[in-house]
Amino acid sequence: MNLTTTRNIGIMAHIDAGKTTTTERILYYSGKTYKLGEVDDGEAVMDWMEQEQERGITIQSAATTTFWRDHQINIIDTPGHVDFTAEVERSLRVLDGAVAVFCAVGGVEPQSETVWHQADRYHVPRIAYINKMDRLGADFYAAVEEIREKFAACPVPVQLPIGKEGGFSGVVDLIAMEELAWDAEAGGQNITRSPIRGELAGLAAEWREKLVDAVASHSDEITELYLSGEAVPADLIKKALREQTIARQIVPVLCGASRRNYGVQPVLDAVVDYLPSPTDVPPVQAFNPKKEEHFGLPCDPKGNPLGLVFKVQYDREAGPLCYVRMYSGVIKTAGTVYNVGKKKRERVTRILRMHSNKSEAIDEIQAGDIAVFVGMKAAQTGDTVGSEGWPMLLEHMHFPEPVITVAIEPKTASDRDKLKETLDILSKEDPTFQTGDDEDTGQLVIRGMGELHLDVLVTRILKDFKVGAKVGNPQVSYRESITRKVEHAERYERTMAGKEVAAGVTLTVEPLERGSGNVYEKAVRGGKVPEEIFDAIERAVNNAFGGGIVLGYPCVDIGVKLVGVDYDELAATPFAFEACASMAFDEACRKAGPVQLEPVMKVDIMTPKDYLGDVMSLLSQRGGIINGSDSRAAVDIVHAQAPLSVMFGFSTSLRSVSQGRASFSMEFSHFEQKR
Repeated sequence: MNLTTTRNIGIMAHIDAGKTTTTERILYYSGKTYKLGEVDDGEAVMDWMEQEQERGITIQSAATTTFWRDHQINIIDTPGHVDFTAEVERSLRVLDGAVAVFCAVGGVEPQSETVWHQADRYHVPRIAYINKMDRLGADFYAAVEEIREKFAACPVPVQLPIGKEGGFSGVVDLIAMEELAWDAEAGGQNITRSPIRGELAGLAAEWREKLVDAVASHSDEITELYLSGEAVPADLIKKALREQTIARQIVPVLCGASRRNYGVQPVLDAVVDYLPSPTDVPPVQAFNPKKEEHFGLPCDPKGNPLGLVFKVQYDREAGPLCYVRMYSGVIKTAGTVYNVGKKKRERVTRILRMHSNKSEAIDEIQAGDIAVFVGMKAAQTGDTVGSEGWPMLLEHMHFPEPVITVAIEPKTASDRDKLKETLDILSKEDPTFQTGDDEDTGQLVIRGMGELHLDVLVTRILKDFKVGAKVGNPQVSYRESITRKVEHAERYERTMAGKEVAAGVTLTVEPLERGSGNVYEKAVRGGKVPEEIFDAIERAVNNAFGGGIVLGYPCVDIGVKLVGVDYDELAATPFAFEACASMAFDEACRKAGPVQLEPVMKVDIMTPKDYLGDVMSLLSQRGGIINGSDSRAAVDIVHAQAPLSVMFGFSTSLRSVSQGRASFSMEFSHFEQKR
C-alpha cells in the first residue's frame, strides 16, 4: 500500500443535499458498482439498513473503498440528520479530508454549519461540491457567497455552471479552460471536452483571474508569472491549490447535478488532486500515560502499531465489528492487540475491507488505512489499540449528551434478558445512546439525541433484534449541577470480616462553565499512597457523576479536585477509598447549591415567507427565544432557542400553521437552569 496514493475522505452535508446519491455515483464511475443505486428507490448501496431504505435517509455512516487514477480512496458516507451527529463526529475524527456537499437551492443549511464546525474542530481540509444545479431556484454564486460569509472560509470556484435549473447542461473547467458536457444516455459515463463558447468566454476569464489571484497570494512562482503577464500552467495552479487546501486556507468549489449524473467525475479528480494523503496531514497527537506527556506521532508503517476504534457495529454472525483507523505500524490477522485504555489484550481473528455491509478479508492493515477488526470483545468507540510494550493513548472523541428519555419494558419475562443484551449491543454501537434504571419509577429507560434517533433505535430493537417490548412516550432528560465552590473532608471507617478498614478523602467541587463537561483532577502527589487507591477514588467520582445529587439526574459541568488523602496502610483498601470518595462527592455537592438543569435546543425553521409571522408567533407562544432570521429567494430561515420540554409535538403544530410547507431541524445547544 502506497501512502501517497491513499485518500481517507468523508462525504458530509445537511440532510437531503445529495450525499448518498453523490457517493453512489462515485462508486459507479470508479467501477466499484455496476449499476446506479437510487436513494428514492431504496436501492442505494451505502444505505443498506432496512430503515435507511424505508425512510430514505442515512442513519449509520457506511465505509467503502474504491480506486480512481491508481489512488485508493477510503470513503465514509455520513448522515445529515442532527440526531445522528455522533456518526459524523466519529467519522471526521479519523478522516484526512472531506467533501462538503451543498444544495444549490438551499445553500448553507443549518446542519451544513454543524458538520462544517465539526470538521473545523478536527482540522479537516475540505472541498465543496454544489449539487442539484438542475433544481428550480438553483444559484451557484449565492451558495459560494454563503460559504464565504457563514464559515469565514475562502471558497475558490474551480468550475462554473453552464446554465441552471432545467437549462443546466455542463460546467466550465477554470483550470483547463474548457467546457465539460456529460452524455445523459450513457449514464454520464462519457465526458465531452470542448472550447468555451463565446457568450461564456468573458465570465470564464473573469473567474479564472479570481482563481489565479487566490492561489497567487500563497505562491511566489505564480505571482511572478501573473505580474509578468505570462500564462500560468494548469499543473502549477493544481499544485498551489493542493497546498492551500491542505493548509485549510482555500476551499475549491465544484458544481453538478448528481441525480442527473453530471459533475461527479471531477469531484473524484479533485479528491485525488487537492485532498491530503495520510502523510500530508500533521502527526496525530498521542499521550504517554506513564510520562504524562503529549507528542506528535508520524504516519509510519514501520513504527509501533497504534490505531483508533472509531465505530463499533454489531453483526449477528461475526459479533462486534470494530472500525479502526491505523495511525502507525501494522496489525496482522490472527494476531493480538492491546486495548490501551482498558488495559486488556484482545485477539483479532480477521481483518476486513468494508464495502457498505459487504466485506472482503485482508491479511493486514497498516498506518494510514481504515479497516474492520473481527474478534475484539471489549473494544468501544474511542478506544486506542496498540502493543503492550508501547501503551500510547490517542485523543478521545467528544459526544453530545443525550436529551430525550423513553421508558421501555419487556413484554414477557423471557424477553427481559434479550432486551438487556440488545440494549448493551446498541449502547456499544452508539455512544449517544444510553440505558439505565429510573430510580423513582424503577423502569428501564433509554436516552438519545432526539425523537427520530430513539424512534430508529426502538424500531431496531423490535424489528431487527425481534425483542418483545412496550415503549412509553418520550420524556425530557434533565441534569443536575452546582452553583458554588465547596471543600469537604469525608472519613470512612467500618469493620469488615473482623478487620478495621478506614479511608479519608478531601474533595473540592466547583461549578464549571456550561458545556465544559465534568472534570476530575488529582492535586495530591503519590508519595506512599499506591496508584490503585487513586484509581479507586477516580472511579468513584466518575460513577458519582452519573448518579446525580438530589434528584438522581446525571451531573454536568462540575469540577472535582482531590486535595487530600488520609492513608493508613494497615487499614486502607481500594473499596474503602471508593466508598469514601463517593460519600465525599455526595456531601460536597449537596452543600454547593445543587440546581436542576433542562436541555435547551437550537431550532432552525425553514418556512415560506407568507407564514413567517405565524411561525414566529407559534414558537414564542411555546416559550422559544428568536435569535434572528435569514431571508432566501424561496424561504426564510428562523434561528431560535427553546427548552426541549416545549418542543414535543411541535412538528404537528408547525405543519398546521404553514399548510405543511414549513420544516424545522433541532439540535442540542446547552443545559440551563430550569425556569
